[in-house]
Amino acid sequence: MANLPGRKRGRVLSRLAVAAIAAALVGTSAGSAVADTPAPAPKSADIAASVAEPSNAPAAAQAGTTQVFLLWGVDKNTNAYLYGPNGSGGFATRSFIDGGWDAVKLAAAIDLNADGQSDGAWTWDNAGYVAFGDDAGTKLVGNGWNIYNLVLTPSNLGGTSTDDVLARDKSGVLWLYKGNSNGTLSARVKAGSGWNIYTHITGKGDLSGDGRADVLAKDSSGVLWLYKGTGNAAAPFSTRTKVGSGWNIYNKIIANGDLNLDGRADVVARDAAGALWLYKGTGNAAAPFSARTKVGSGFNIYNKLF
Repeated sequence: MANLPGRKRGRVLSRLAVAAIAAALVGTSAGSAVADTPAPAPKSADIAASVAEPSNAPAAAQAGTTQVFLLWGVDKNTNAYLYGPNGSGGFATRSFIDGGWDAVKLAAAIDLNADGQSDGAWTWDNAGYVAFGDDAGTKLVGNGWNIYNLVLTPSNLGGTSTDDVLARDKSGVLWLYKGNSNGTLSARVKAGSGWNIYTHITGKGDLSGDGRADVLAKDSSGVLWLYKGTGNAAAPFSTRTKVGSGWNIYNKIIANGDLNLDGRADVVARDAAGALWLYKGTGNAAAPFSARTKVGSGFNIYNKLF
């Protein structure tokens, strides 16, 4: 399908939002994400067999307020699956969400009140629509977003208590949309230019230990750069600093908050063989990650990861 009009958009986004909220694991013991549809038989390699089974997170880790969000995968059959953390640095068994996700470019759980928990989700589709969904329903919050070639939700960059959106246009200009407490978005403000030098841009939470949300960007030579957040919507980033090299071995880099429930934001990366690697956050801007650890294989069955 080319887009998600009418009832189809509402059905998909409602399921997405309900699953995201039900599976938000901050302050709870970690386990499988909840889905309202039984998982079908896998059409190819069974990722569930390659990731750790659910286990309870340590109480100390659960006490943290760093955002814990989830990993979404859409396979070649356009089926969407959801992975939650297992409490020890890996992922719990995947849960099936829905089929027909060929039109979804991005699905992102968001925090609207700075309590570290998911309150709903934004989605961006092939037709250029952006919608917000929660357990109360869905609503359209923007259109015409096909002017952008990249959209991400890097937590709160604008100094409020609500998650925000970054969007890069085809000329490399980066735009910040401040989120509102009802899931809508404020008018965009320019956040930078020249961002088309990057093949990947991601972020979800504080990677530098200063309490502000940050962004990571990988350039075409494989160098990874950290942009520390300022909390100022008019100038949301400090000057970039180099935090790694050799990252061209990865075809996907995703920051999805605190995955090992230690109170620090982490990053996962997928290599060409489909292995998924976890880079645990350190909270140190000069060296924001520990050495990588493998947390799964077979993830190349997914055409989309977000």
